[in-house]
Amino acid sequence: MHPLDPRTTALLIVDLQNDFLTPGGAYDRGGAVSREARALPARVAPVARAVKAHGGLVAASLFTLWPDAHGEPMISPHLKQLRPFLAKGDFAAGSRGQANVAELDGLVDVSVWKVAYSAFFNTQLDWVLRRAGVSSVVIAGIVTNGGVASTARDAHMRDYHVTVLADGCAAPTPAMHDAALADLRTVADITTCQGFLDRLAG
Repeated sequence: MHPLDPRTTALLIVDLQNDFLTPGGAYDRGGAVSREARALPARVAPVARAVKAHGGLVAASLFTLWPDAHGEPMISPHLKQLRPFLAKGDFAAGSRGQANVAELDGLVDVSVWKVAYSAFFNTQLDWVLRRAGVSSVVIAGIVTNGGVASTARDAHMRDYHVTVLADGCAAPTPAMHDAALADLRTVADITTCQGFLDRLAG
């Protein structure tokens, strides 16, 4: 396990947003929220508090659907096929649906708005982390085989040390979650939320 310096560590929370997780949000209306995903905010929030208490940075990615000239969301063909229920107003910039879930209120230092899986793709996340002196990232959020995996690999390619919180992530199925974590072992340390908290405390 890589040595831990909280002052050069950032917790990256991937897409724990109202439209993904909250009752009445876009994914709830579409029947696409898993029990495992709903449990994440309560599990990740204590990690965020601990990182901040030890002098680290907490960053969050916010998936965003931008409107076209007619106000309709610009959705990629791939996502439209996967999630046909997405509609006008879902994940809109500045909306309640786009925002972090309430459990993260007061815990996120920096939020970046993203349009694809990775929190690094076409965002200012790398610039922010480097300006903050971050060399290690700890990743939690949804989904393990999508946003989490893409963000972890992009962080690795940018020479950050990467840790993924296994029980701080969720995928559509447990099998997909486990397979994604197994693949990520080539680029990241895998631990639990409590395991990481123990390292911080030690």
